[in-house]
Amino acid sequence: MSKELVHTPEGVRDVYGRESYERSTVKHKIKEIMYRYGYENILTPTFEFFDVFAKEISQASARDLYKFFDNEGNTLVLRPDFTPSVARCIAKYFMEDTEPVRICYSGNIFINTHRLQGKLREHTQMGAELMCDGSVNADAEMIAMMIESIRATGLTDFKVTIGDADYFKGIIEEAGIDEDTEDQLREYLSGRNYSALEDYLHNLVKEGKIESKFADILIHMPDFTTADELEEGAADLVNSRSRSSIERLKNLYHLLDVYGASDNVSFDLAMLSEYNYYTGVMFRAYTYGVGDAIAKGGRYDNLLSKFGKDAPAIGYMVDLEYLMSALYNQKIDIPYSQEPEVVTYNDSNYEEKLAQVQRKRAQGYYIVLKHE
Repeated sequence: MSKELVHTPEGVRDVYGRESYERSTVKHKIKEIMYRYGYENILTPTFEFFDVFAKEISQASARDLYKFFDNEGNTLVLRPDFTPSVARCIAKYFMEDTEPVRICYSGNIFINTHRLQGKLREHTQMGAELMCDGSVNADAEMIAMMIESIRATGLTDFKVTIGDADYFKGIIEEAGIDEDTEDQLREYLSGRNYSALEDYLHNLVKEGKIESKFADILIHMPDFTTADELEEGAADLVNSRSRSSIERLKNLYHLLDVYGASDNVSFDLAMLSEYNYYTGVMFRAYTYGVGDAIAKGGRYDNLLSKFGKDAPAIGYMVDLEYLMSALYNQKIDIPYSQEPEVVTYNDSNYEEKLAQVQRKRAQGYYIVLKHE
């Protein structure tokens, strides 16, 4: 039994030694960028009421939560995502505020799913949220800050793809697509299953449930990746929601160019999320050597109203597990403190050696005191 207890459960692990120090170094660099942009730290509970998250994620994702009960019979969950927790907190403590609120955080999230075979179920995330500002300027600030924070870790070879949830929603409304069909389309698009998407749409056209024009638009959503190509994505659409999303993305790209961040940017009009709270711009950062986004975020203008505060908001998070994997795989040097000096002592000179060591420690030296 004792040998079994030294092992961790599947999906979690110990972090110690140099790796632990390097993670702390990277976290410090990211937090420093957030502080420079005027963001203040916030701490939220590791577990919350189930209802804080339940309506904002898909049914499949809701099954992946770590659920348990308190003594009063309330259903609680380990947080799977920071954004709803931060939104609840902002609504509670900044209910009457109308000026922008800038918040940053770091901590662990928990996903209990068999689909993450070989992947961690506990991830450290760092992120920032900008509340009470619905402008494209806020979109640009958030994405530029995310890019700058990633660059600060030493990673330079990465790309941020940007989409807009309103583009897809506008197509759905204009095409008159029902909710069940929308959910199926969303599943194919978010899963990048474009072959199944095309077959599904062709069948809908044959059955007369969707015009071929809209099927073609949905099939070609992933094709428009540069700022110059964005207008082509709205060429055959008349709804204001989709066209406005294209104009906003073009304005966003201009502002990111002013920030000096446009070189890291491309577009993906097919970008969707399993989280239902995104209402506008969405973005994800990718690099080689990692199988998932190292950072992601988006606008969620309706989420705060769930907690009684009607205000727009946008945020992003950096996944430290994926970011560290990228840094290691790309052999990027992470500054490491000097190895501690070893000072030995014996029974007769312990106090003398201790006094010497304490003086040097006060001067900033790293020292281990060890018996001979």
